[in-house]
Amino acid sequence: MADSQPQQPSSSGSSGASPSPGPGAGPGAGPAESGTLVLTGARLADGRMVDVRLGGGRIQAVGTAGSLGAPVASGGARVDLTGYLLLPAPAEPHAHGDTALTAGAASAAGPAGDTATEVQRRCTEAALLQLGHGATALRTHVRVGGVTGLRALEGVLRARESLRGLTDVTAVALPRLLTGIGGADGLAALREAVKMGAEAIGGCPDLDPDPAGYVEAVLELAGEHGCAVDLHTDGAEPARLGRLAAMAGGLRGAGGAGVTVGPCGGLGRLPERVAGLVGEQLAAAGVAVVCLPQGGCGALEQARSRAGRCAPVRLLRAAGVRVAAGSGALRDAANPVGRGDPFEAAYLLATLGEAAPEEAYDAVSGQARAAVGLPAVRVEAGFPGELVAVRGEDVAGVLSLAYSRIVVHQGRVVARTSAVREYCDTAGASELELPRQGQRG
Repeated sequence: MADSQPQQPSSSGSSGASPSPGPGAGPGAGPAESGTLVLTGARLADGRMVDVRLGGGRIQAVGTAGSLGAPVASGGARVDLTGYLLLPAPAEPHAHGDTALTAGAASAAGPAGDTATEVQRRCTEAALLQLGHGATALRTHVRVGGVTGLRALEGVLRARESLRGLTDVTAVALPRLLTGIGGADGLAALREAVKMGAEAIGGCPDLDPDPAGYVEAVLELAGEHGCAVDLHTDGAEPARLGRLAAMAGGLRGAGGAGVTVGPCGGLGRLPERVAGLVGEQLAAAGVAVVCLPQGGCGALEQARSRAGRCAPVRLLRAAGVRVAAGSGALRDAANPVGRGDPFEAAYLLATLGEAAPEEAYDAVSGQARAAVGLPAVRVEAGFPGELVAVRGEDVAGVLSLAYSRIVVHQGRVVARTSAVREYCDTAGASELELPRQGQRG
């Protein structure tokens, strides 16, 4: 077998051009219009080889390979995806952009800076790292109240604006306390955070002296402002989680996202019968779970002893719970080597035996998007142009070796990562005719 040359996707036209709206069309539609992006020769998860045309931020047409490969008009672009698997883009449902990338800074020169400008820089860099991995949308939890007040939220909201058109960022306001004497500051900060632009309300009721009162305060405020709710909980106390589900039932926040809890690693330490009962309560209330296969996120000083255990995804899914997977910590004090890579989160779910490869990927794409109130994405005409192409032939393969990636957001290419593996020539490799990448020596 001959050495294979590096398969860099070739493109023509300008992939950076902003797409202009165009009418939806079925397979085999006419030539590409100005401002469109045509992806040719891509493989889908079901094995089909297709061309895909995008315009106006949406998928306009999907046809058999070669059917949409006509030259693009001025202002359009064409990308050859031969050798790539084309999938709906992942979303990151559980990030901490305000503390991301602080592990090294904190150890080298004391605590990381917490000015709005410093938070904006870190959050922007973290979001771009995750975009390069394929996540075209992310929900980030941001601490509010206390000594730092609303500076971190201000920085995250600035980052959100600067990233518009590259990735969609939504913020979850995360107060420390909401009940008792110390809760007044948290409630005031939370109300101001919603006015500033936080789309969801979160926090960690487990750390409040009155967990039920904390949840009640969050739900009441979310109901007033139409916000989604996203709460941190270990889930180790089934009665408490059951009460949370009972209180949260029926709430539908912004975008229909409703109530999300996570990472719920403590559920994995409970007897299956008990965890199954809690799962049924969560499912009945419509509460989604975001697990963190990489480990705990350390939000609000959660004990390290609680980290490192993933929620029982198979059990929760069997009970009818919508389960998404997130990354959590990205190189902060909770996990100085966190990657923020949705493909790694899916890989870990599959490796842990909690999901088949296809289910694991759905947890970081379809289920993640649903958990944060985003519209569904399928590689079909009419769906949002949120896609990722990864070199490989099937989902299991790209979860194992997801190196080269091309990311499409709002119908245009916004990030590329290319990896080329090269080896020295050896007699054994030549005799066995092993597949190779890279130039011949």
